[in-house]
Amino acid sequence: MTGTGGTRGMQGARGVWGAVRPHAVRLVAAGLAGAAAELCGLGLIAAAAWLIARAAQRPELAALSLAIVAVRGFALAKGSLRYVERLAGHDAALRALAELRGRVFDALAASPAAVRGRVRGGAGVRDGEALTRMVSDVDAVQDLLLRCVLPAFAAVVCGGAGVAVCAAVEVEAGLVVAAGVLVAGVALPVAAAVAGGRAAARAAAGREALAVASLDVLEGAADLAVFGASGRFAARAGDAAGRLEAAERSGARVAALVAGAGFAVQGAVVAAAVWAGLGAGVDEVGAAVLALTALVAVESVLPLAGAAQRLREVWPGVRRVGAVLAAPAEPAVSCPVAVPRGPLEVELLGVRVSYGGCVALDGVDLRVGRGRRVAVVGASGAGKSTLLAAVSGEVPAVSGAVLLGGRAVARYAPGDVRAAVRGLAQDAHVFAGTVRANLLLARPGAGEAELAAAAARARFAEVVEALPQGWDTVVGAGGRGLSGGQRQRLLLARALLADPPVLVLDEPAEALDPVAADALTRDLLEAPGGGTLLLVTHRLAPLGAADEVVVMDRGRVVQRGRHEELVAVPGAYRDLWEAELLAA
Repeated sequence: MTGTGGTRGMQGARGVWGAVRPHAVRLVAAGLAGAAAELCGLGLIAAAAWLIARAAQRPELAALSLAIVAVRGFALAKGSLRYVERLAGHDAALRALAELRGRVFDALAASPAAVRGRVRGGAGVRDGEALTRMVSDVDAVQDLLLRCVLPAFAAVVCGGAGVAVCAAVEVEAGLVVAAGVLVAGVALPVAAAVAGGRAAARAAAGREALAVASLDVLEGAADLAVFGASGRFAARAGDAAGRLEAAERSGARVAALVAGAGFAVQGAVVAAAVWAGLGAGVDEVGAAVLALTALVAVESVLPLAGAAQRLREVWPGVRRVGAVLAAPAEPAVSCPVAVPRGPLEVELLGVRVSYGGCVALDGVDLRVGRGRRVAVVGASGAGKSTLLAAVSGEVPAVSGAVLLGGRAVARYAPGDVRAAVRGLAQDAHVFAGTVRANLLLARPGAGEAELAAAAARARFAEVVEALPQGWDTVVGAGGRGLSGGQRQRLLLARALLADPPVLVLDEPAEALDPVAADALTRDLLEAPGGGTLLLVTHRLAPLGAADEVVVMDRGRVVQRGRHEELVAVPGAYRDLWEAELLAA
């Protein structure tokens, strides 16, 4: 276990480095510019200290000319190099961030569904929380580069140079400054990371909780107002903000204590260095150089404490990004065969699927012939949606096999399987954009006539006609701006536009009134398009148009047959039918 985790951790680190590596030249240039700027600052202080102290002795002007030029040069160079460091560092970080985002999405798309579920954080993590976490985790890499790596490199270089200058003036003073640099640059950052670690963890959790609570209040404002729950949810968001504030105050106290300790170390080192220098016979000019050089040397490493705290905060996010990049991709198929054209036969042989130890499909055997129109029914939790997910390859089978066109899906390339088996899932997403753009996701090259035909079959055409800009009307993420029924019909139109060899539809008439739902379901069963159709529904009235009805219960197929046959015999289907009649 440890070896596997360590291997994946190294793979994740390599994945993050892989996004940074193309921009390593810019990053190194930024690091060198930052270190050079710090050295110029050190040189500026040392030269200015020498110049002021030496000028107090009233020497000839020629004796000061070199120091005057050095002060001017160091001052100009420091500002210029600092600008170069900021420009190159942010350029490299932003370029690496753009590269990393693309790699993260590519890794998620190439990973099996089970891996994507683990990366998401499990069933208990909601979409808003998962999205917030993923965005902040990727952004953490930028902070790692700009607020941890580059400052640390510059601090080490400048601190070492300061020790060298002090040692050149007086060895004993150099040893004192070296000890002070170690305390300020190693001991204090370690203490800051340890002491601020818990506060940083609480702050990170608080930010996630506040983001989710705020999202609930904003996106659910209308529903909360209807049920009189606005105050309660706003109070919950306020509590989350209070907990975040408390965690950030705790972290700020740690930072303040560390900063105070750093200033104390800085003052003590300056006094000790000057004392050592004077004790060794250094004159007043050398003492001035020692004092200010020691001051700058220790000051240059003080930011390492803040960098250590920030590293403690961002490192879990960097590791999670690394885990995404290190997640095993879908295994490549050696010599994959092409998926046959046209409607495909679908067959499940003893398929078993489980979620967290709970069995969702329990040894399902099912054969659906080419071009057949099959409805899948059953009580909630019977395994209907899991059956469609197993056919489309969205969930892996623990045992058994799924055949497509007479061959195991493992014989096909994963991308070809996804293209051959698709449709409408329960969690289908409407993207922020135009209605046209949302439909064209299914078939980018579709023309106006094909869009209109798919919309007509989904009974979405009248909705498009009523929209302000028709096909070019912009809808919000998740279908904001559309009613529940309109959103569902848009998604159904997108699924129908794809017209794959195997069309899977999970509750396509959801959010419609019973009469409209039954009419739409009947139309889909009577004219499903060119492919084999698997349709999950809770409505039984229109299923007389289906070639076959499959009844599921507790992950098993318990009945099969035509609607007329199933209602005529006692069993699960007739129970569902009678319950629907009573509810009508």
